[in-house]
Amino acid sequence: MTSTSPAADLPPEVLPLRKPAGPPTFGQLVAYHFVRGACLLFARTFWRLEVRGLEHVPRTGSFVLAPAHRSNADFALVLSVTRRRMRYMGKAGIWKYRVLWPVFDALGGFPVSRGVADRAALRTCIGVIETGEPLVLFPEGTRRSGPVIDDLFDGVAYVASRTGVPIIPVGIGGSEGALAKGKKLPRPVKVTVVVGPPMTVEVGAGGRVPRRAVRETTGALKVELQRLFDEAQVAAGA
Repeated sequence: MTSTSPAADLPPEVLPLRKPAGPPTFGQLVAYHFVRGACLLFARTFWRLEVRGLEHVPRTGSFVLAPAHRSNADFALVLSVTRRRMRYMGKAGIWKYRVLWPVFDALGGFPVSRGVADRAALRTCIGVIETGEPLVLFPEGTRRSGPVIDDLFDGVAYVASRTGVPIIPVGIGGSEGALAKGKKLPRPVKVTVVVGPPMTVEVGAGGRVPRRAVRETTGALKVELQRLFDEAQVAAGA
């Protein structure tokens, strides 16, 4: 998550997609599981997807899933960690592809303006947590390249501290080779997802979140993401 812009900073055609948090409808669940099934079928056959550490994923209650981010394929790959519906926050620019709006909607996606304080997106994040659904936030904020996890945003730690839910760190190995930034066609390489143990956070009293605690949580998340990313890269042969 980037820092937390008024909704007016989003393109006008994207604003209606900023859906409020709430329990999913039957139709949304059907659409989610259809998209999830299609994505995982492709990942398991074309990328030989392997998933490790599923025992670390809570079966009930909300959490913040915090994956490393090296490819546009990552959103689909993390669908493998749980059958439960997860909500995604993504950069507003993704919604310029109108043909993909049904997919983003099926995945419970909602847009955020990068580089500014998007309070509406932050409220949606907290609302998602309060409804009991898992939330996917990429702590690097955007796709990065290379072997080093660096410069995480504080959004993951802040949301977890405000709501008291655990952070589930995830390393994704091989995805940069599977669908590199700037590439339109995927390559048939092995991809491995490694889920780490839940990270607990210090909860702010009265809704207040200590900046010190947020910074410390972000630092610890960076270390754990690097460990999981390295493990996933080795397992994928990347």
